[in-house]
Amino acid sequence: MELDILANFEPELKKKIQQVGVIRKFQADDFLMKTGQSIRSAVLVTKGIVKVFREDDDGNEVFMYNLHPGEACAISMTCASRNLNSQIMAKALVDTEVLTIPVELMDEWAAKYKSWYQFVLETYRSRFEELLDTLDHIAFRNLDERLLWYLKQHQKSLKSNTIKVSFTDIATELNSSREVISRLMKKLAEKGHIKINKNQIEIIDLKTL
Repeated sequence: MELDILANFEPELKKKIQQVGVIRKFQADDFLMKTGQSIRSAVLVTKGIVKVFREDDDGNEVFMYNLHPGEACAISMTCASRNLNSQIMAKALVDTEVLTIPVELMDEWAAKYKSWYQFVLETYRSRFEELLDTLDHIAFRNLDERLLWYLKQHQKSLKSNTIKVSFTDIATELNSSREVISRLMKKLAEKGHIKINKNQIEIIDLKTL
């Protein structure tokens, strides 16, 4: 098992990860994690993209961040190490592959291997910064600014100008209504910034916005 995510680990640690790590594959829209689920492993993304979000009792979503290859879910680490149930949802945006590490090894590796300790710290730091960025847009930006941020985030994550998502999905993630999102999207289309197809958005130019 040769994975790019292992490149910065010590040879001994790399060997141990190859011995105990388990590769799991998910298709687009499969859930990796649901609210209330018991978490017993740390999750590291090796291929694809994982969307992490919160969901209330009515099914309304709040986007938190996306995980890309080489990144780990900080919440899975916290829940696993403290034997807590998940408080978030995680879903594959595209066909995805993850590497899971048994929870009982995390503290041992953090004490023994500097590279693992630094990886865990960097994971917490990066996810915290992404959460702050999300919070800033939710708390301090109006809806049209949040919509632009949403489109740019997905364009960056997918490395594509084509985003396969419905207005209903966007409204749910931005805690708005489909009608409002539809109106804002049509304005962007009229100005030539995007093209709208069925359940698909083509980004033409958002750099000037």
